[in-house]
Amino acid sequence: MKKIITLLLAATILLGGSDALAQGKKKSKKGKKEATSTFVEGRQKVRETDYATFDKFTTFSSKSVTLYYSPFNYLDFLSLCVDDKPEWSEDIKPVMNYLEKNSRATMTLTALFAINPDITDRTQRQELIEKGKNEAKAAIDAFESWKNRKGMRNKTQYKIAEIDYRYFKGTNYYNSQRSEDIINVGVLLYFGSKKNPIFMPDTASSHTFPDIKFFPNDATIVESWIPVLDELAEYINANDNKSVLLIGYADNQGTDAYIEGISRQRATEVKKALLLRGVDAARIEIEVKGDADPIGDNSTYEGRIENNRVSIKIL
Repeated sequence: MKKIITLLLAATILLGGSDALAQGKKKSKKGKKEATSTFVEGRQKVRETDYATFDKFTTFSSKSVTLYYSPFNYLDFLSLCVDDKPEWSEDIKPVMNYLEKNSRATMTLTALFAINPDITDRTQRQELIEKGKNEAKAAIDAFESWKNRKGMRNKTQYKIAEIDYRYFKGTNYYNSQRSEDIINVGVLLYFGSKKNPIFMPDTASSHTFPDIKFFPNDATIVESWIPVLDELAEYINANDNKSVLLIGYADNQGTDAYIEGISRQRATEVKKALLLRGVDAARIEIEVKGDADPIGDNSTYEGRIENNRVSIKIL
């Protein structure tokens, strides 16, 4: 293969802290193959320009291109694969023709979905992620069942990935007029048996910033953190493919409602400071974790200051 398409991808993990990507199957110490999760863990940041265009589906003879994106709605598998001879839409028909004519062709199909960025409630987002996984899994199962009925011998591996929709076609692509909670983005197809990761990490995403600390029962940003905010805003504004997640925390003093409220207020104050420095609101996310994940001793004043913070994660 003369050329391998590289995806410029920053893998961001909002929940769980793991940045491991599913790699299909791996061998155990005894030499037996051990199945791993179909779901590519963590929200992936991708842009359509990172993929070969769908038009290249008509040039399968070119061995320099193996990775393709199609806007095909994979949920259509549920209705189309009921028939022995489905009427495939134009955005997937060339792929099906290729698989039927090349009975031993190998392929990895990744179903891509996104959660509407306007939905900020953590619990609701997590429920939608699970729903998105389950819907994609059902669609994939329908397609595999159809392949088996047809007697197709193609070896197909399946993956499911949640992506950051705002960055799918560039920083400013997302339009808040999108009303659906789960956005079915399409499918990513990889042809060939070579073990290549579907998503590649972006080494530039290693830029880090310190937590912004707050006094107990206070959401005021003290002057000593102004240089950090200036640097953060400058970095985001200089990198069109970057965004920032602000995670609000608090100590464990007070009711659950108070802890959540002041955590959100702190993250909001940091967001306001970034907006004043020219950062686009669409590139700032807020998450509230309250008194979770303490890094200091809540029984001491100094420890509570450590816990009263806004963590900064570059996406």
